[in-house]
Amino acid sequence: MTDLSERQIALLGAIIKEYVETAEPVGSEAIVQKYNLQVSPATVRNEMVELTRKGFLSKPHTSAGRIPSAMALRFFIKDLMEEERIPVVSETSLRQRLWEKRFEREKLIREAVAVLADKTGELSMATVEEGPVYYSGISNILNYPEFYDIDLTKSVLSLLDQHEILLNLFSRVTSESPVRVLIGDDLGMPTFGNCSLVYAPYDLGNISGNLGVFGPSRMDYPRIIPWVRFISDLLSELSGNW
Repeated sequence: MTDLSERQIALLGAIIKEYVETAEPVGSEAIVQKYNLQVSPATVRNEMVELTRKGFLSKPHTSAGRIPSAMALRFFIKDLMEEERIPVVSETSLRQRLWEKRFEREKLIREAVAVLADKTGELSMATVEEGPVYYSGISNILNYPEFYDIDLTKSVLSLLDQHEILLNLFSRVTSESPVRVLIGDDLGMPTFGNCSLVYAPYDLGNISGNLGVFGPSRMDYPRIIPWVRFISDLLSELSGNW
């Protein structure tokens, strides 16, 4: 846990929510008006300075606003986030959709990756031992201003052709948590400093792999993490029919 006050925690949560929605540095006036924080903009400014000092916010050179750091996003995921529930009707329809492919491993993985890209709006990918990289939703990353940087986008696309590097990324977390999250420096590549990878392991009979999504660090984690968990669990579940 951190030494943040309740007010700082509430403010940090509001800043993260606003940044996820807008991709813009967050200013005190806007945050006070939109999130009804019951404090003055001056108080919010002072608290933002303190959050910056503690490493939870950073200040871009070209803006008076603040953006959440990777540390803030990790704190949000671990201590503040409330996951969204996947509607039962969606679970049922997708279970049926993948069930139809349960005896054809390659088609099953391809379908799972396509579903994940569709439901999250991110670039999705899956690896298997001694096999190819499956991916879907390449065009999704172009919906985010972070990927207007052509060099960054080229680096992401080249990643899809580098099986060993992807396997290395998926092995960077040894946690037993069903869903793992790599943010910024966690990825081990300076190029991906503003990116994030959310993934989960799965088992298909006698092989194992990882399924996940790659996108900006300001991902909508409360919505995305449940989808990664559900589809990876579903893959493992369906393999029990082999």
